[in-house]
Amino acid sequence: MAGTRYIYDFDEASTGGRELLGGKGIGLAEMTQMGVPVPSGFTITTDACRAYMAVGKELPDGFEDQLDSHLRALEEKTGKRFGDASDPLLVSVRSGAAISMPGMMDTILNVGLNDVSVDGLAATTGNERFAYDCYRRLIEMYGETVDGVHYERFNPDDDPVDAIDGLKAVYREQTGRDFPQDPREQLRRAILAVFESWQAPRAQVYRRTYDIPDDLGTAVNVVQMVFGNKGDRSGTGVAFTRDPSTGEQGLYGEFLLDAQGEDVVAGIRTPQPLAEMEQRLPHAFEQLLETMARLERHYRDMQDVEFTIDEGELYLLQTRSAKRTAAASVKAAVDMAEEGLISREEAIARIDPAQLDQLLHPMLDPTATWEVAAKGLNASPGAASGKVVLDADTAEQRGKAGEAVLLVRWETTPDDIHGLIQARGVLTAHGGMTSHAAVVARGMGKPCVAGCESLSIDMDARTMTVGGQTLSEGDVLTIDGGTGAVIVGEVPLVPPRVNDDLETILAWGDEHRRLKVRANADTPEDAAKAREFGAQGIGLCRTEHMFMAQDRLPVVQQMIMAEDERGRRAALDKLLPFQQGDFEGIFEAMAGLPVTIRLLDPPLHEFLPDEEHAADERMRRRIRSLREANPMLGTRGCRLGLQYPEIYEMQVRAIVRAAKAVEERTGDAPLVEIMHPLVAFEEELRRLRELTVAVAEEEDAGEYLCGTMIELPRACVRADEIAGQADFFSFGTNDLTQTALGFSRDDAEGKFLTHYLEDGVLERNPFETLDQSGVGDLMRIAVERGRSTKPDLKLGICGEHGGEPKSVVFCHELGLDYVSCSPYRVPLARLAAAQAALAGEGVAEYVTAGG
Repeated sequence: MAGTRYIYDFDEASTGGRELLGGKGIGLAEMTQMGVPVPSGFTITTDACRAYMAVGKELPDGFEDQLDSHLRALEEKTGKRFGDASDPLLVSVRSGAAISMPGMMDTILNVGLNDVSVDGLAATTGNERFAYDCYRRLIEMYGETVDGVHYERFNPDDDPVDAIDGLKAVYREQTGRDFPQDPREQLRRAILAVFESWQAPRAQVYRRTYDIPDDLGTAVNVVQMVFGNKGDRSGTGVAFTRDPSTGEQGLYGEFLLDAQGEDVVAGIRTPQPLAEMEQRLPHAFEQLLETMARLERHYRDMQDVEFTIDEGELYLLQTRSAKRTAAASVKAAVDMAEEGLISREEAIARIDPAQLDQLLHPMLDPTATWEVAAKGLNASPGAASGKVVLDADTAEQRGKAGEAVLLVRWETTPDDIHGLIQARGVLTAHGGMTSHAAVVARGMGKPCVAGCESLSIDMDARTMTVGGQTLSEGDVLTIDGGTGAVIVGEVPLVPPRVNDDLETILAWGDEHRRLKVRANADTPEDAAKAREFGAQGIGLCRTEHMFMAQDRLPVVQQMIMAEDERGRRAALDKLLPFQQGDFEGIFEAMAGLPVTIRLLDPPLHEFLPDEEHAADERMRRRIRSLREANPMLGTRGCRLGLQYPEIYEMQVRAIVRAAKAVEERTGDAPLVEIMHPLVAFEEELRRLRELTVAVAEEEDAGEYLCGTMIELPRACVRADEIAGQADFFSFGTNDLTQTALGFSRDDAEGKFLTHYLEDGVLERNPFETLDQSGVGDLMRIAVERGRSTKPDLKLGICGEHGGEPKSVVFCHELGLDYVSCSPYRVPLARLAAAQAALAGEGVAEYVTAGG
């Protein structure tokens, strides 16, 4: 380790790049080497941070000598000495991880000042107030960052010259020692504090939120101080090369006269629009515009620039790829491609697919103010305001009457579907990211906050309590499904931003992607919305949702309550026209595209009320007879179809008749795929295929496929046998994840799974991002074995993972034919599939500039 190099000057070449120097360090180095005005300095590498953490928080061998050497070089470049009493070299100590984490780690300004050199600085500059203001900032920032003294403890109201003694007294009182006067001790402890800030709780939360690895570490940048707080010819600011909200070209940013950078970030003073800088500091303003244009051309991306003006001289302290909204990201990429700054392929590759959710759902108005009362899981994106309703019937009634309502429940069940349809959004106390409420809400494009633990509901009083506030039914509530926020009262919303730029990016991507994108849709309305977003068919149509409508549920219950097959068939005959009508609507909406219809999957007890709400003793007995200890692994899916084949017969008959009716009306033959769920054994599918073929032949069916949903580990490892009876496989990864991991998703999320993710047992939620090494291996086995039996076997995925970007890439690599997801995630999946194809063509994943 002693031979490892840990420090590089900004003007030195390094082959380590961003991972070694961090985003801020690589930006400072590149700007220096471009000739952009940057203060002198050096970068302590991420290797040093990792070594410090690895050896028990001790600086690695050789580090101190390297620090001395680079500090001497900095003194030679600046003509000043660190610690000099008359004209001191002062430095800032700034963090800079490889992946930008704005505001998550620490910065300390004016390191090197003490009781003696502050007077030297005052004499050299002829500005005593400035010198003591710098010392004030050092004591406050050093006290907070290095020694954990809360900034409110300092809070000086005096003139800086008079405030220093009081600040030092606070420091002594809070730490038990005097403020350090040795500049080298200040520098050393400041560097260690930045290393330590990598493990700060806020940084850990940020990394979890944005999927940033914990082992990257942070670099530390030691930079010669330049001062924006010297008077009215000095200042500081932040500027963007394009508007980060819209992506439009133009002047965007803010600045402050006589200030340092922390004043802008902390909101201590109200900044001025950047345009006003032209009047106050015209030379620096012109230099800034020219430099920003150079940086955008160099990095070929929108830049976020931090700058300081020191008595009229411009210095850049940072450049990085600008954080931006989804709308801005898409517009900037399209514009840059059309300007010739980047290729179309690069434009596609640099959009974050997950960010597209912002464009497809209403959002809270960013200009509004609100107070968050509680938080739950951000289960389905978008925002909604409405009157609280506590049951599905009320939601349906008030929603149909034109009221904006939010359905608030302990957890939703399939019985609540009619209320979900009419509600603007859903809030539940229980359940996770793939709970019923979350899955259905995503499918409908409605916001959902699930698993809000502080939510309690009193159905007798018709009230709910959240965050210590009690609301009655009819009071207004707002939820943000993108963040999980629950807000009492109404917050203004802004509509989805689906625009020509997004259509352009998706169209460019469609030229490259191999993986087709279908939608999970259960109604003609969902199918039409999916097609609007570019879906190439339906990968999952759940028939059980069709049974839940109020005009059908009594007939379904009649079928369940029947004493024999004859009674069941009599009820099913009544249901057949309803099913046929549903399928006709979906086939027409898809107009010749493939439609995969899953036959009845849930256990029958889900269509009956709770025992205490049963109509009579006969129904109570039936409910008890259907009760199972673990319904998910009980009488459902193909097991139901084999036990009561007349149910599946009716459904196949309704599908075939609907297809024929639509073809006769439109001349467009639907591409029908009949899917049998929960198959584990070849014999199960053989019998069900036999049933399907028999009914289809009776009805003189046209072309159709018969396949199965692969959602059990045994089905994966025996896929070669099952493929002999199947025309297609569709991976149901929601249940495959549960059965492979032994996790109940509703019991895991919000409970032990939350602990696993926070404690690092798991890096990602396997119900959100596919567990590629476990569940993914089972899928790989199924693909290889299934196609060994039937090389042309059609393969897709219809679980919620079908719309998650990393999972889409995995499906591309696995050789699947299509992914299927909620209608509102179709654009996201199209983009992710295009990026997967481009990666295979050698178009590198886009890496942001700056840190």
